[in-house]
Amino acid sequence: MKKIDLNKQLKRTSILNTAYKLFIEKGVNKTSIAEISQAAGVAKGTFYLYFRDKYDIRNKLISHESSQLFTAAKQALDKKLVNDGPMPFEDMIIFMINNIIDELNRNQSLLTFISKNLSWGVFKNALTASPSSDDVDFTQVFNEMIKASDKPIKDPELMIFLIIELVSSTSYSAILYKEPVDIETLKPHLYNSVRSIIDQHLEL
Repeated sequence: MKKIDLNKQLKRTSILNTAYKLFIEKGVNKTSIAEISQAAGVAKGTFYLYFRDKYDIRNKLISHESSQLFTAAKQALDKKLVNDGPMPFEDMIIFMINNIIDELNRNQSLLTFISKNLSWGVFKNALTASPSSDDVDFTQVFNEMIKASDKPIKDPELMIFLIIELVSSTSYSAILYKEPVDIETLKPHLYNSVRSIIDQHLEL
């Protein structure tokens, strides 16, 4: 990589990391671009070379952090498949959900950031727009899982939308507030509901 390209990458990464820290501490609405730029050690004009506004950087952070969660879950699933052999499609989905929930339980600041700022439009953009080279293409992986399944799925985007909405809302309350129960007590009920959503989208 050329030195000028490396410098650009380092500046972009610094802005992303700084914005994430400030968003966690203060929230997106109470964080200004001037604060992000100053804390990152770049001129305010430099910020606009990489991002349109603070909501653009918020969306890219959500995309990146969601991608990292998804990547770790997929890697854990691939390892399990190598060790234990094939799994039904619904078991693979639940395995990945469980992996992601456990990580969000360990990193509750990340859970708060994602949940407070996530909408389907933002998440759908994250499905198709990777902000950096080490992020995974959600759509490609999800479609490959569907193709590998012996159960054809109808309306897959609607199915994943319902699953994401269910998991994100219930996990948020259970992890942060233990409402209506703690996350470990919730999991069996949650996963039964996920299985039900998948069953409703199987092509008969």
